[in-house]
Amino acid sequence: MSPGIGLMDRRLKTEKDAISLAMSGILKKYKTESRKIEILETKYDDDAGDWYVALGWQDKRAIIKMDSVLASITEIKEI
Repeated sequence: MSPGIGLMDRRLKTEKDAISLAMSGILKKYKTESRKIEILETKYDDDAGDWYVALGWQDKRAIIKMDSVLASITEIKEI
């Protein structure tokens, strides 16, 4: 764990917050409809303080990595 990460206030505190940010990133990048996006899996990494959300729509799948302190998407990886 990085020193001081526990003292910082996280902007993405809950799983719901992380899913919301991940879906907005997919909507912007892929121009799809929100009702067609399916949540496949969510995971929080305690050591790094990052959220990982796997989403699927149509025939595509993506893993979205987000920084919980900055509340920003750091990577969208299509699988």
